[in-house]
Amino acid sequence: MKYLILTLLTVGLISAQAEVTKDHFGTTRDGESVERYNLKNKHGLVAKVITLGGIINELHVPDRAGKTADIALGFDTLAEYEEHNGGVYFGCITGRVANRIAGGKFELDGKSYTLDLHPKTNFHLHGGLKGFSKVIWKAEIVTDSRGPALRLTYLSKDGDQGFPGNLNTRVTYVLTEEDALVIEYEATTDKATPINLTNHTYFNLAGAGSGTVLDHRLTLQSQRYLETDADLLPTGRLLPVAGTPYDFTKSEVIGGRIDKISIGGYDHAFVLADKPQTKPSLAAEVYEPKSGRVMQILTDQPGIQLYTATYTTPVKGKGGQSYDRLHGICLETQHHPDSVHHAEFPTTILRSGETYRTSTIHQFSTR
Repeated sequence: MKYLILTLLTVGLISAQAEVTKDHFGTTRDGESVERYNLKNKHGLVAKVITLGGIINELHVPDRAGKTADIALGFDTLAEYEEHNGGVYFGCITGRVANRIAGGKFELDGKSYTLDLHPKTNFHLHGGLKGFSKVIWKAEIVTDSRGPALRLTYLSKDGDQGFPGNLNTRVTYVLTEEDALVIEYEATTDKATPINLTNHTYFNLAGAGSGTVLDHRLTLQSQRYLETDADLLPTGRLLPVAGTPYDFTKSEVIGGRIDKISIGGYDHAFVLADKPQTKPSLAAEVYEPKSGRVMQILTDQPGIQLYTATYTTPVKGKGGQSYDRLHGICLETQHHPDSVHHAEFPTTILRSGETYRTSTIHQFSTR
């Protein structure tokens, strides 16, 4: 009997520490309410997600001394997200199709589709002018044995941003008791459509607003990267990373060879596998020496986009901190960019009767 009482008290203590709470984040220019959900695990890790764009607004992770810091770049107010969301994509779900589509056009099953173009470019970017990063998602707190969890759903109707089919999308965030942030994506459609979802969080493991990420150390489980043209659109060639500034097969300082990149930073797609995997495996590791924070990324996706805030212009972020070029690192797990124009790439086409499923894990620790 004593053992049973102790067990029940222990379970109650853990459940009291791990929780999901909700608060009102703001009201959009169009009068829509945006809520924020705060996930906290029993070790004190906190992930805050807003219903606009499914944005990870804050992500608090401890350093080697146990002191937590917010490692996700973002804004304090909804108005700031509305003002800047079309440029920086802080923390958001990107889709229907993340990354670039050349010319903003594609053909599918004998039909031609026209999408909007990113301003002053000749490509479609991250799902369009009102893609998944700019819509209000429905949110539901769900029970998950791994830890506090939030499920977001959105119906993208046939013709949305030029894409065919009614696409029902579900994204689940789980903050596990093993100190991982899991993002699970699921979608179905009533008509064939491209889909390529990812999350666009800018990480700085020293803490958001701490300056550049040039001293972070990066390892990528990739032997090849995608050759691109002047618009960073794939040519179709997969090039070996060996002997180039794109070789992160062993831990390298991000800033060590960045001056050899013509655009002054990384915005490149790397090959993880020839096709999607059956379960997530290690894709990348980021280590910040001063804090000791480590982030490992596991995914079942065939590729990952490395972006070092190369095109970010100065902006005031959370707490009045200044964000600038190279102040964050994005590691966007996904299919290859512009796959609709490259039959040799793993397909991004989802058809009626099929279910799109993919999972990415951000595992946190210290060293």
